[in-house]
Amino acid sequence: MSKATNQIPGEWARLEMSERAGAVRFSVHVRPRSSRCSILGVRDGALDVALTAPPAEGAANEELRKLLSRVLEVRRADVNILVGVSSRSKLLEVNGTSSSTVREQFSKAKR
Repeated sequence: MSKATNQIPGEWARLEMSERAGAVRFSVHVRPRSSRCSILGVRDGALDVALTAPPAEGAANEELRKLLSRVLEVRRADVNILVGVSSRSKLLEVNGTSSSTVREQFSKAKR
């Protein structure tokens, strides 16, 4: 474990992730129509995210992909929603990163 990983708050250790062929998979719980777009923390093993966009016509999904690509410093095309396109609970896969990097970036981005 790297020194940076040891300094990540315990909350991020509760985020359940799996790594597969250069990609990381994790669950996300989305709160659409929030007052701001932000990473809130970990809720029941899933990433808790607030989005300003409504859940209609894929707007919240697109805003989620945009937020995560910015926070994780990957291309938007590398953030894929595998399950739950029309649900608040989603399974995402992010290509080109690792679980330790994801935890570190999320801990920096939390407001």
